Amino acid sequence: ADAAEVAEAAGREGELAALAGLVSRSSVMRGVLERVRAVAAVDSTVLLTGETGTGKDLVAHAIHDLGSRRGGPFVAVNCAGLTDSLLSSQLFGHRRGAFTGATRDHSGFFETANGGTVFLDEIGDISPAVQTSLLRVLEEREVIPLGTSTPRPIDVRVVVATHRDLQEEVNAGRFRADLFYRVQVARIALPPLRERPADIVPLARSFLRQRQAGSAARGLDPRAVEVLLTYPWPGNVRELKSAIEYALIGCAGPALGVDDLPPEIVQHARRNPGLRGVGGEERRILQALELAQGCRAEAARMLGISRSTLYRRLRRRSGQAR
Repeated sequence: ADAAEVAEAAGREGELAALAGLVSRSSVMRGVLERVRAVAAVDSTVLLTGETGTGKDLVAHAIHDLGSRRGGPFVAVNCAGLTDSLLSSQLFGHRRGAFTGATRDHSGFFETANGGTVFLDEIGDISPAVQTSLLRVLEEREVIPLGTSTPRPIDVRVVVATHRDLQEEVNAGRFRADLFYRVQVARIALPPLRERPADIVPLARSFLRQRQAGSAARGLDPRAVEVLLTYPWPGNVRELKSAIEYALIGCAGPALGVDDLPPEIVQHARRNPGLRGVGGEERRILQALELAQGCRAEAARMLGISRSTLYRRLRRRSGQAR
């Protein structure tokens, strides 16, 4: 969206507020929403990509909740950091005596999720051996628990996610090409928070409402809003949520202030004062309009330019968009 569209959209929350806790007013995330709804309507395997903390787990849940399997279980598995044997046991199950400590039969997550959805987070971290077993599950729609040769049929939808570039992993020989093609039937890429700054304030307010029990804080101080808008959010939505929770712990007033925010965010603001040094012109205009809640005169004051200059830049960018 160009800056003129941002001005018109300021003050409204976007459609994603209704999707599994996702909140957005940015055009890029509205595109993601449309894709989520389209993907949810079919039963294909889905690949979610994006940096850590962008909300891939929420999108996976939204796909499940909007799909025909919403009445079935939703089972999430974080594949990162697990040994081959433990991950295989969790995913596919095992029979008593399959390995030391296997004192009873255990159903894996694929069987547990029968009729529903399995969400495999950080699929780019699984070993070649587990990749081979997973490919078999996707192709044959059956699992073979550890300690047995008898396959068990399953009926699940599979959603996978990764922060890695799987094509690069394939090129480097770390990820099976056939599994890559099998999981990327439907694809959704989640943009980092720094590329959708119009979502920062709605998300912060949403997290504030969720966590304000026991705190006197009911809003955000204008200076704190400006600081939130100028921070690059390397940890994305997850980091923003953590920052609001941190701020609530120390906040004694009716609104979260700058000094309540985590030190790394405050220090970044001190090193980069104001809106002038952040991003390109369109990003600065968008941030100012967001902070001013759509008031162009106030946005111009924040940017240190006249109202006529702001109007001229808005018209120019609107003309470029056409």
